[in-house]
Amino acid sequence: MFRGTFTALVTPFRDGTIDENAYEQLIEWQIESEVAGIVPVGTTGESPTLDHAEHNRVIELAVRSARGRCKVIAGTGSNSTAEAIALTQEAEKVGADAALLVAPYYNKPSQEGLFRHFKAIADSTGLPLVLYSIPGRCGIEIGVETVRRLAEKCPNIVAIKESGGSVERVNALRAVLPGEFDILSGDDFITLAFMAAGGRGVVSVASNIMPREVVQMVRAFTNGEIETAQKLHAKLYPLFRDLFIEPNPVPIKTALGWAGRISPEVRLPLCEMSEANQQKLLATLRNLNLVK
Repeated sequence: MFRGTFTALVTPFRDGTIDENAYEQLIEWQIESEVAGIVPVGTTGESPTLDHAEHNRVIELAVRSARGRCKVIAGTGSNSTAEAIALTQEAEKVGADAALLVAPYYNKPSQEGLFRHFKAIADSTGLPLVLYSIPGRCGIEIGVETVRRLAEKCPNIVAIKESGGSVERVNALRAVLPGEFDILSGDDFITLAFMAAGGRGVVSVASNIMPREVVQMVRAFTNGEIETAQKLHAKLYPLFRDLFIEPNPVPIKTALGWAGRISPEVRLPLCEMSEANQQKLLATLRNLNLVK
């Protein structure tokens, strides 16, 4: 169900408000580049600094712009179960294809609390749900046994975005999950290793600016064209690396700004990149012929 390249979309701002025109154009470019889906209002979409009305509006715009031509996986997670349910139900109402549910952050529930949190959301919606484990931001991971329990008890929990940076996690998850349960890499630089261990694709930051190439890399590996996939990975690796030299999504928005796609504007507490890191990123983009 969730296989291939899914772009973790940035949310473009201009003068403090959502730049809807730039956002729609970005989505159109993604679809033209044959991504399997788009993921609005995740980490890359700056969900922590969007208010509820903006959050719902960004998802609605994504659904309207996609028009069924690719999947829309709406970011609807929260560290409040009630809030996550409300956001998920709103995403379902406006026509999203699925919801992405990040592990609760800051309050750091137990694994039993995580299980109850995700089960309550699953029970509240008919949408397919993608779990999102990112311990570097949340302080906890969704344990392998918890994922297994959720897959067993909640038929609409069908995938996980795994952003722990460990291929061993993929091996452990694959060993206990049904074959149809999809595992997606949440880190561009390790996508091929994840897929070799049983992953099915990536939720990509880099595909915001190089969508066709990331699609080609994932597709090549899926089709058994391993050498082609490895060559594409080698080409893209400097970009994968440098998009995280400062907190995401600052570098990718900076890159898209230089490429003329969006304004590089981010909301506080995020801010512009340091001059040294800007020069490093600019050199990488020039080597890839993305900017002059």
